[in-house]
Amino acid sequence: MTDIIKHECGIAMIRLLKPLDYYYKKYGTWQYGLDKLYLLMEKQHNRGQEGAGLGAVKLEAAPGNEYIFRERALGSSAISEIFTKVHASMKSFSSEQLCDMNFVKKSVPYAAELLIGHLRYSTTGKSGLSYVHPLLRRNNWSARSLCLAGNFNMTNVDEMFEELLQSGQHPRDYADTFVMLESIGHHLDREVQFQYDRLDKTGLNGQEISAKIEENLDIPFLLKRASKIWDGGYALCGLIGCGDTFVLRDPWGIRSAFYYYDDEIAVVASERPVIQTAFKLKKSDITELKPGEAFFVKRDGSISFSQINEPKPEITPCSFERIYFSRGSDFDIYRERKKLGELLVPKIIESIDDDFDNTVFSFIPNTAEVAYFGMLEGLEKHFNHKRAAFLHEKGNTLSLEEIDKILSTRVRSEKVAIKDIKLRTFIAQGNTRNDLAAHVYDVTYGSIERGKDKLVIIDDSIVRGTTLKQSIIKILDTLDPTKIVIVSSSPQIRYPDCYGIDMSRMSEFIAFRAAIQLLEDNDLHHIIDDVYQKCLNQKENKKEEMVNYVKEIYAPFTDEQISDKIAQMLTAENIKAEVKIVFQSIENLHKACPNNHGDWYFSGNYPTPGGNRLVNNAFINYVEGKESKSHQYKLNFTKSN
Repeated sequence: MTDIIKHECGIAMIRLLKPLDYYYKKYGTWQYGLDKLYLLMEKQHNRGQEGAGLGAVKLEAAPGNEYIFRERALGSSAISEIFTKVHASMKSFSSEQLCDMNFVKKSVPYAAELLIGHLRYSTTGKSGLSYVHPLLRRNNWSARSLCLAGNFNMTNVDEMFEELLQSGQHPRDYADTFVMLESIGHHLDREVQFQYDRLDKTGLNGQEISAKIEENLDIPFLLKRASKIWDGGYALCGLIGCGDTFVLRDPWGIRSAFYYYDDEIAVVASERPVIQTAFKLKKSDITELKPGEAFFVKRDGSISFSQINEPKPEITPCSFERIYFSRGSDFDIYRERKKLGELLVPKIIESIDDDFDNTVFSFIPNTAEVAYFGMLEGLEKHFNHKRAAFLHEKGNTLSLEEIDKILSTRVRSEKVAIKDIKLRTFIAQGNTRNDLAAHVYDVTYGSIERGKDKLVIIDDSIVRGTTLKQSIIKILDTLDPTKIVIVSSSPQIRYPDCYGIDMSRMSEFIAFRAAIQLLEDNDLHHIIDDVYQKCLNQKENKKEEMVNYVKEIYAPFTDEQISDKIAQMLTAENIKAEVKIVFQSIENLHKACPNNHGDWYFSGNYPTPGGNRLVNNAFINYVEGKESKSHQYKLNFTKSN
């Protein structure tokens, strides 16, 4: 993706199922769990650059010593920083103490059996260390202590916040991270209190009651109570101070979570290949958590599953996982991305007038590379079919040299665009900055024939189009192609996300701006005004009653008309080549990714009611100029309307 958007968060959880001395004897270190967590987090580094955090719970901490730990840091080097701090916390102990497993289990920080890691990209306006996961509720009662990390974004924080108020609480922050923590924490407190009240009548002493509470803690019950009104996509990972752990996935299947366990370890991560790599496993060894399902490990190491929320009738896992976010090394995602490239071939052939002799194919590094391979394979199949048909028709009349020439012809592919990561445009201002931005990408000179060749470049998706206009198209035009075709392996991104990706403002989407411009060009201003009024009229409705009227902005135009307008808007005046932009269709997206039907970015079909509320508010904010000051639409009616 040439445009930078903020990603989904990444989670990792490790539960050691044997005593620490088992790993010390077998692997030569009791830090086996920490080492594996570090690897899981680094392998998901693509999912979070803003910050990272680590949480840990010790099962055998001595009284007077901490049993629950947390470390967090900001910045792209956050993973290294938090693990450096973890290891620094052990420097006060002698080598003899660090080899004494009884001492380690009772007194050394982070010598823990329960570990979670988190990689954060903020998806709201709030940032800073206090918003980096895991979040922590401490208590002297270990069963009341909670460490929570997740990949989530909730659309109904207002309802969740109100529920906490009605329970008598005073939430200290409105952000969904804190509301989620307090929502689960509240029901955890109630569950512990219920168990205490029941056991207090039995004549057991305090320590015996605590042990019984920990043994009988009903985590599935409290999660069902807590998540009853949640609306959004989530994969949550929680550690409870008494030694229980859980992972919960949303009932729409929007966010992903994968797990593996054996007699030594249980592990969960946002992506399957990171578990495969960290533990040298096969694809078949790893299972995806079902929508609405939770994975539990009790203090005694017993593993269980529970259907916390019934899966929704239509499961809609996020398709952007397949297009962009997840690692391309995943078995299924690699094939799906190749298929996305292959399915674009008919449109590409049409865009170049079937002229293979004078067309060079390439990609914009780096996430589009797999789709590029699929595109090349599809082009080769088409090319071979054409050659076979020609040879079948003319074979008897062709000379050996002519046949050899036909068979030796190939699809022309080159690495034309190269990202120059050394450039730092933030050091410049004004026009100088814009000039530097145009050179973030460089080209391979001599890769095409000037004034003769067309150039086809595939990208995985186009969101804002800013980098295309300021850099890509300009730098490609210096090669003097007759035509530049930019191909997106995803459909047009038309609608904001509300489940974990930072795409919330309508003006960010070049497809939306193109549709608005087409309405202006065709004297259809009234459609914008009508949609605005419809959105206003339903603003006070319950989210379940809301309709996505923003679809009407796009309805008068075909996909091709919007694509052509996008190409026009992204072509600067001094560009000599003809510019064409080709997008994937939603139908072909579903063909390539048959198990991930979450396409709300492209279709506007939100899986949860909160999605319609979000797009409703996003359009109102756009029209009223309450997002960014650029691309504001001026109302065409008076206040009396």
